[in-house]
Amino acid sequence: MRDVDPARIGAHALLARLGAGGMGQVYLGRSPGGRLVAVKVIRDEITGHPEALTRFRREAETVRAVRSAYTANLIDASLAAPPFWLATEYVAGPTLGHAVARGGGLPADTCRRLFAALAEGLASVHAYGVTHRDLKPHNVILGAQGPQLIDFGIARGVGETALTQDGQAPGTPGYTAPEVLLGAEAGAAADVFALGATLAYAATGRPPFGTGAATSVSYRAVHEPVDLAGVEAGLAALIEACVAKDPAARPGLPEVIARCGVRDALIDDPVYLGLGALGEAVPVHEMRTQGPGLPYGYTPTDHAAAAATPAATPAATSSAAPAGRRRTGVWVAAVAVAAALSLAAWKLVPFGGEDGEAGRGKDASGGSADTSPRIPGGGGVGPAPSPSGSAAAKPPAEYIEGNQISHYFWLPSTDPERAAHGTGACNLGTEQKPPGADFQAGAEVSGKSVKISMRVKYAENSPAKPDPYYVSVAVRAPHDLDPQTGKPFPMDNRAVGFTSKPVDVYGKWKTGEYLTLTYPDDFAEHVNGKTYPGVPLANDPGDWTLVFYHVEDDPTKYASIHCTGFRVE
Repeated sequence: MRDVDPARIGAHALLARLGAGGMGQVYLGRSPGGRLVAVKVIRDEITGHPEALTRFRREAETVRAVRSAYTANLIDASLAAPPFWLATEYVAGPTLGHAVARGGGLPADTCRRLFAALAEGLASVHAYGVTHRDLKPHNVILGAQGPQLIDFGIARGVGETALTQDGQAPGTPGYTAPEVLLGAEAGAAADVFALGATLAYAATGRPPFGTGAATSVSYRAVHEPVDLAGVEAGLAALIEACVAKDPAARPGLPEVIARCGVRDALIDDPVYLGLGALGEAVPVHEMRTQGPGLPYGYTPTDHAAAAATPAATPAATSSAAPAGRRRTGVWVAAVAVAAALSLAAWKLVPFGGEDGEAGRGKDASGGSADTSPRIPGGGGVGPAPSPSGSAAAKPPAEYIEGNQISHYFWLPSTDPERAAHGTGACNLGTEQKPPGADFQAGAEVSGKSVKISMRVKYAENSPAKPDPYYVSVAVRAPHDLDPQTGKPFPMDNRAVGFTSKPVDVYGKWKTGEYLTLTYPDDFAEHVNGKTYPGVPLANDPGDWTLVFYHVEDDPTKYASIHCTGFRVE
């Protein structure tokens, strides 16, 4: 937990952060009676967006309506006034995406048992007249009693109106059915396609339609066969049937279950049981606990009350228990969003972006999180280490891997005079605080290039040079780009973008000067071992986005600290 996190939401004491996304934050909570719950809280800055609230309320109503062994029950919700939140049963366990990313593809027999269980779960959801519309490995939790389907943020009942805008298809590239990508409604057959694609990933450990830009993955889903190299023939045939391009050719869920031929319980499968051990574990008694006197309910002033109230320390909590029990308390698997909720970054304008785990690299299957949030645009975990800490002193990665879909978009000011001076703002806040008292950054377009500058103001006043703090700058065109030609596709750019080699932001300490980079000369895109040079500005006129990332020693671990942009005429 961070100091800025609330101590309570409604009647629930908050113990830990489970995950974060474009819509908000998921916490591990404790009900007044001691029950563990997953509490999903919508971000303050988008509470005024009517479509965001519609989606959030839809999710709450869907979870309330669907009562299934494969979905977590709704415990409580506040949907009338800020802060908007909902709480469900807490389900400990890794997501399928996390488990396969850590341990590789699963044996054919385990896949069949999982296939049948998920098909049964989908059938129970469909029985309530609801289609999930975003089934993927990241939205399947491998619970102790069997898999759980999560994230009903874009689920829709029969006859309801779709909420997507500008022709954007619901779901995640690589798991969204061809007919949906081509503009048709997402029906039950689209969930079957997503189920087949999810099992393809489970069986191979690879994204079912490859990696790359979202448009490229979606093109392959419409026109090319699924990747099933090395999969046992019978299982491969069932997956191929589920991902048939024609929705009418796909089997119904009862047929899928029958073809799996399951004769014993999934939870008796030793491989499935082992998947739950792929994450680190932390004891609940070492999470933040709340002191006495804090009122139920949450208002902004509760932050100060929480900070002023002494919290019970781990030592004090554990010492109250008998010595023989200190190591045998309740344990929580700190694995990929180990909760009955997931925070997808729903496709909103301007709050949009596909789910951060789609599109590029290994995370096209599904992302991961622990008790700190995974960062949109990268694998970094907040908060940022102190510049004087040992973690910051490690040599940085040579580059950052474009293995995520970015949520950030720079929007010019609506005031014409301010817009003329390049003034604007990003649609989302960053996930880490930058170092120092004042991080400054900007961009100046000059002809065919952009001069990008950054510094930590007042760093020169430090009596000693701070430890290195490495930053890479990402430059993103307004539209997704063809990696072969550099020409734009007619859809928003969701890639991390062209990035600079990480540089120490204190590189000009004592002079107070700005560090400068030039686009496109100092920038390239790094995806799946391939490098693409920066494209000319003239290729895609419009509003370009700049995201500044704090970089660790792994090219997949980076976290946003600042966002700005510039306009290309």
